[in-house]
Amino acid sequence: MSTIAKKIVVDERGHPLEVIIAWDVYQDLAERMGWDLSEPEVADLKEAMAAWKSGKRDAFVSLSDLK
Repeated sequence: MSTIAKKIVVDERGHPLEVIIAWDVYQDLAERMGWDLSEPEVADLKEAMAAWKSGKRDAFVSLSDLK
C-alpha cells in the first residue's frame, strides 16, 4: 500500500473536518475505485459480474481474441 501525502483541516477544537490531497493522487484514486464511471458503465459492470458468477462464459471474449 502506498502512502498518500495529505493535509488535514481541523476545526477550532482540533477535530478533523477535511483532507486535502494532490489532484493527481485524487484522479488515480478515483480511477482505481471506479468513482469516475457513469451509471450505465456501473450497470454494465454489474451485469458482466453476474454473468461471470453464473458461469455464462460465452458472454465474454478471451484476451487473445482482442489482439
